[in-house]
This record gives sequence, C-alpha cells and structure tokens, in this order.
Amino acid sequence: MLQAVINAFKIPDLRRKILFTLAMLVIFRFIASVPLPNVDRAGLQDYVADNQLLSMLNVFSGSALANFSIAALGVYPYITASIIMQLMTPIVPRLNELSQEGEQGRNKINKYTHYLTIPLALLQGYGQALLFSRQPSPNGGTLVEGFGLFSSATFLPTLAILASMVAGTMVLVWMGELITEMGIGNGISIIIFGGIIASMPGAVRTLVSGASLGTNVIGTLVFLAIGLVTIVGIVKINEGQRRIPVQYAKRIRSGQVYGGSTTHIPLKVNSAGMIPLIFAVSIMVFPGLIANFLSASNTEWVRNLATELTVWLSPLSLPYNILFFLMVVGFTFFYTMVVFQQQRIPESLQRQGAFIPGVRPGRNTAGFLQRVLSRITIVGALFLGTVAVLPAIAAWITGVDTLLLGSTSLLIVVGVAIDTMRQLEAQLMMRNYEGFIN
Repeated sequence: MLQAVINAFKIPDLRRKILFTLAMLVIFRFIASVPLPNVDRAGLQDYVADNQLLSMLNVFSGSALANFSIAALGVYPYITASIIMQLMTPIVPRLNELSQEGEQGRNKINKYTHYLTIPLALLQGYGQALLFSRQPSPNGGTLVEGFGLFSSATFLPTLAILASMVAGTMVLVWMGELITEMGIGNGISIIIFGGIIASMPGAVRTLVSGASLGTNVIGTLVFLAIGLVTIVGIVKINEGQRRIPVQYAKRIRSGQVYGGSTTHIPLKVNSAGMIPLIFAVSIMVFPGLIANFLSASNTEWVRNLATELTVWLSPLSLPYNILFFLMVVGFTFFYTMVVFQQQRIPESLQRQGAFIPGVRPGRNTAGFLQRVLSRITIVGALFLGTVAVLPAIAAWITGVDTLLLGSTSLLIVVGVAIDTMRQLEAQLMMRNYEGFIN
C-alpha cells in the first residue's frame, strides 16, 4: 500500500487531485470553527454531550454543532433534499423525463435539489437555534441569546444567524461538488468523513478517561472485538460481487473480424456502499430534533409526549434500532435500483452487440439483471442493516455505551474510505500501476 501511495504521488494529475481533496478538508475544518454570535459555547457543549441524539449530530458535523458554528447543520439538509428528489423522480413525470436525458437532465435535477436544500436548511437551523434559545445556561440566561423572528428587537440578529447557517451548508455542498469534480471520491461523503475523523480523537479520549474502561474492562474489550469483526465484514461484503458473463458477437468489417470476446458484468453485493446508512441517519435525526424542540413547550401534554418520543428515539432504544434497521435495508434496495437504472446496462450491451449467454437482448436482459441484483442485494441490505444496529446490540451485551456513537461513525468512515480507495485504485490501474487493493 505504501508503494501505491508513492506511485499515486508520482502522477501529476493524480497528485493534484489528492492534494486538492486534502485542501478542501482543511478549509472545511476552518469553516467549522467560525462561530455564530450570542452563544454560550461552554454550556452548549455540556448540553450536547448529555443528549445522545445531539451528540450523534455533533460527531457527524465535526463538533461544529457543539461550537454552534456556521457549519452546524453540516450537509444533512442537502442529503435530505436528495432523498426527497430521488423519491419524487419516479412519481413526477417531468422529473422522470429529466432523469432519462443524460448529463443535462441530471444537472437540472441537481439544481432543483440545491433549491430545495435552502428551505430545509432554514427549517432545521431555526429548529436547532430555537431549541438552544429555550435551554437555560449555567451562566444565566439561555444557551443562545436574542433569538426570535417575531420580535423587532431580535429579528435582525436571528436573520443573521439563520442566513449564516444556510450559507455554511451551501458552502459545504459546493465544496463537496468541487471534490467530486476535481478531487478523489464522492465529495459529500468526503465532507461527512472529514467531520467524523475530526471528532474521533475526542471520542477516544472520552473512552480512555471514562469510568467504563476501569469498571468493565472485559466488556470494553468485547465491544472493541465486535467492532473489528464488523469492519472486516464490511470490507468483505463491499468486495463481494456476482460476475455475469457477457459474450460479444463477431462482426466482419472490411474483411476483418471484430468482437467474439468474452467478459463479465460485476454486480456488487453491496452496490450502494455506505450511502443508505448516511440516508437513514439523516432521516432518523428529524423526529428526535422535533421531540427535543417540543420538550420546551409550555403545554404539559406536549412536553410529556416529547419526553416519550425522546426515550423511544434514543440510539440505545429497541424501537429506534428496529426503525433504523428497516430504513437502512429499504434505502439499500432503493438506492441500488436507482443507480442500476441510471447505468442503462441492457441498452449499452445491445448497442455494442453484446449479450448474456442464454438470455435474449433487451427487455429479457434487463429483467434478468434486475432479478440477479435483487437477490444479491438481499444479502448486502441485511448485512448493512445488521451493521447499523450492531453497536447498540454490542452495548446491550457488554454494558459499554461509550463507543456507541464512535462505532456508528466508524462504519461510515470505513465505507467511505473503501469507496475512495477504489476510485484511486481505478485511477492507478488506468496508468498501469499496482493499486491499493491488488
């Protein structure tokens, strides 16, 4: 692997891609440190640390939420907008037509996704800031002072806070797209990856200084062993594939014979990577945020309902993990089929005069590939769903919950790292160098 890294830096354009990606991550860390005004950061950090849901959001934002910086929302409004647009594409005829128009159509859908991100970021930012503005501060007052859209005294400061949070999200989305275009890997996933990596030293420090390490050493070791086995399983599943043989028909042009070769279509067991897990986490965040927001209501029954929802939506609760598992499995199937349809493999094979032995070209080939992909995706979806809830299961068995959020983050980090290394592998193999994996 070290030699592969050296080979990568020997190639000017590949070295430029890697350095550009690293530079974007450094800029992201600077942006995550730009604070918003009128915030009691010490009190906010304690409040976030005591709330499991907010702690999860804080880890994924690279501690930007605990600092309440302009990047406190991260890229999750954009991910939510992407989910909504992908769900609407098969339903809305205009969007369905755009999805079939190639690169130009996808660019228009992406533009609509950007438009939808802005109101979603406004809504999420308003909810977070209003929640913090209702929480008492240890120093007196509230965690966020002077927040309120419906008061002439606080309108302009509130507008400045919301505009800064939306701008921070859109800058991160722009940076992610620059990474996708000019760097290595999926830009949005890389931004999330950078935020999680930045928070991991704090998670390790919490584990080392926590009481659980001294009082439950065996449980901690078992927890870490389960984590290592899970990482190995992720790598194995991501590497697993079903190879569909493809035969190219022989053609004679100008007295020369072309084609007749045999190749294969690699259908991966987990074609969706870690995207379903990221989608599921993004969706699971909203009910918890609403519950936290309602917990400060002046109406007693609303507060009681919010308390019950907070308990039910705790990352260690059984209902949360059942819903999390089902959402990961569902998103895995959904995203896999969306990506498969966008690739248009049957049409491409038919244009190139290729066919799957024993299967007629066209509609029969499409049906055959969808059946095979559905069957192998069952394995990938169930595994990914199990991986998503395994940290909670390990916490129930061992009694160690200090690493619960760190393990969930680690799963995303491993998946994004594998996907990024695979793209870098492809770049190296194009230039006849030995890559990372082979």
